[in-house]
Amino acid sequence: MTRLKIGVVGAGAWGRNHVRTVAGLAEGELTAVCDTDAKVRERVSRQYPAALVTADLAALLGAVDAVIVASPAATHAAVAHQALAAGKPVLVEKPFALSVRDAEAVARQGARRGVPVLAGHLLVYHPAVERLRDMVQQGELGKVFYLYGLRVNLGQVRKDENALWSFGPHDVSVALYLLDEQPVRVAAHGKSYLQPAIEDVVFLTMEFASGVLAHVQMSWLDPHKERKLTVVGAKKMVVFDDMEPREKLRIYDKGVDRPPEYGSFGESLAIREGDIFIPRVPTVEPLAAELAHFVRAAQGREPPRASAEDGVRVVRVLEAASRSLARGGAPETP
Repeated sequence: MTRLKIGVVGAGAWGRNHVRTVAGLAEGELTAVCDTDAKVRERVSRQYPAALVTADLAALLGAVDAVIVASPAATHAAVAHQALAAGKPVLVEKPFALSVRDAEAVARQGARRGVPVLAGHLLVYHPAVERLRDMVQQGELGKVFYLYGLRVNLGQVRKDENALWSFGPHDVSVALYLLDEQPVRVAAHGKSYLQPAIEDVVFLTMEFASGVLAHVQMSWLDPHKERKLTVVGAKKMVVFDDMEPREKLRIYDKGVDRPPEYGSFGESLAIREGDIFIPRVPTVEPLAAELAHFVRAAQGREPPRASAEDGVRVVRVLEAASRSLARGGAPETP
């Protein structure tokens, strides 16, 4: 099969990783890169002399079979529309768009033209998250009670988006992927300490109709770098720690049992302490897995794992969370 000619729009802080990964794909070819920054174009030209490097999006679209949108978040919807108008399958980095209206418009155009559109929900391609989803969906944890995530570091301070829109797409997409349902209520609290009106820290809570509660703490103003998710079920509990180099998942055979017969309320609940199991998780770079899947989806060989509709669902949660932030944490319906 002919290698897919791929263009990357935006080769900055995160887009450069797309450029590097596309260049190493077996079934894809880095054909063109578009960026408005002359210094970025100069760097890419030196590293990848065989690729077309341009500031003109139309030139890129005329040279490629498919497009990855990794430009600044405010441009995602507009660039996606142009790519789809040219009939090019597109992968739109997170956040899929900055409003539900824009996200739905991109999804509609892709559906109308019959062109694959993928949302850049990177963590749904993480082998540990895939394993965790299997455990949740197959009932290995029992009924899921709640989950909570921590995504903090002392890192890049964004000027064009707050911590919710920068970090939130990761954790919201994972929660929806694991639970396979939409939250019915969303609440978010946050504060702007370094820049006016750009929250550096956000605490997001999602409530689901099934009774599951999900909470995420996000900040780029923290002494620790942590990327951790804990899922608590009736039978077992799991911790996914993405900062661990090898032991990404720890499964705790712990819980609280209620005997079928008991003499008093005090005897009705018993703590169960079991083993801790660390499964072997394949060492696969999630971005490489995502882009290899994008090639297959663009060629019609696989349905998108993170579709345009998934992108819309995540943006719907983030938009509701933004309304809650503006109202001091009052719950909102996505």
